[in-house]
Amino acid sequence: MRRSLILAAPVGAVLGSLLLVAAPAQAETGPRVEALVGLDRISLDEGQYGLGTYNKSGFTYGGALGYDYQIAPVVSVGADVELDGSTARYHGGPSMLSAGRDFYFGGRATLALSPLTHVYAKVGYANARITANLPGYSASTNGDGVRFGVGLQQSLAPRIYGLVEYRYTSYQDNFSRNQLLTGLGFRF
Repeated sequence: MRRSLILAAPVGAVLGSLLLVAAPAQAETGPRVEALVGLDRISLDEGQYGLGTYNKSGFTYGGALGYDYQIAPVVSVGADVELDGSTARYHGGPSMLSAGRDFYFGGRATLALSPLTHVYAKVGYANARITANLPGYSASTNGDGVRFGVGLQQSLAPRIYGLVEYRYTSYQDNFSRNQLLTGLGFRF
């Protein structure tokens, strides 16, 4: 009995793997909602004014709504709308830099690697609330920018998926951010 159990486990794993490989990958389509959390590193480069570069890391949190449309068996295109907040704040003597809410709207392309795994790339418009108080410079404004991102989605259940995403956003006035996010999504 013990020997048959030892033999059955690898045979079952191989058969299960073959079923996954035999199932064709298919691009996702339809509406989705995501909850996001991650690391946020903000930077303000004021080197041309002799003020240096200011960096600070914090956490980002927020959510996204999106819609994907299948254009080929393993490819879909879509749109995202996202609203995030950030805890990233820089305080150094009389200098302060902080990032507030961040709004994003953009497009993305998704490639199905397997029935459960998808990769995507995104690009779009971002607008962040930026507050800077530096020697000789003080402003609180909404900064426009461009965001580029890449990510990986892994199905966890029929309509639920986890994701990991890296993104870089370049805003006006030498302000930028690098973010590494994880999230949980639901497809309708």
